[in-house]
Amino acid sequence: MTTINDCIAFANGNPISYLATVEQDRPHVRGVGMWFADETGFYFQTTSFKKIAGQIKENPNVEVCIYQHALPVGTMMRIAGKAEFMDDRQIREKAFAERHFIKDMGLTAESPELVLFRVAHGQAYFWTMEHNLESKEIVNF
Repeated sequence: MTTINDCIAFANGNPISYLATVEQDRPHVRGVGMWFADETGFYFQTTSFKKIAGQIKENPNVEVCIYQHALPVGTMMRIAGKAEFMDDRQIREKAFAERHFIKDMGLTAESPELVLFRVAHGQAYFWTMEHNLESKEIVNF
């Protein structure tokens, strides 16, 4: 049985992911580097310079696909839920301390251009070619 801890471990071990938002009723997908995952959610960082922040504000429904490469076909985990913006001082300081490129962009933990969000509630499931035709084992979180 798959647990949320399995999902957290997979996400932290494979931070390169693809995040889908909605823009003008159309899906918009981009590659992103997930920041981290824990029992409180799957965390991401962006800036207000990018369209993603406005898209999430307009429609918080997102889907994330995290991929672990292997041959012939790897493993994917999909996460669907609502993104929520985080403006907590501690989490902003954590992002600034751990994601050094934020400073390189000329931002600080207090910069309004620094945008943090998480998916704290939703559904996740794994996909592999081996289990392609089986029912999905959904993990609610």
